[in-house]
Amino acid sequence: MKRIKEACICQTLHFMLKEDAPRDYAARLVKEEIEKYKESLAKTGTKYRIIEETPQSDGSVIIKIKKQYNASPVGSYLD
Repeated sequence: MKRIKEACICQTLHFMLKEDAPRDYAARLVKEEIEKYKESLAKTGTKYRIIEETPQSDGSVIIKIKKQYNASPVGSYLD
């Protein structure tokens, strides 16, 4: 029988601008969406580490994140 000892997932998330909104407003919405995403991770107790957060020239943001997979132990993945 096998058991998961440690597990994490690596993701690259692109928080894109809303196309039908003015650029400044859409960029502000992106920042709010990122904050809500981080708050939701904290609220659910998901352990995570942001590897890279890169603002793009158009106002969007790309985030590379390593986070806990389900409720599995993370071991040394987030060190």
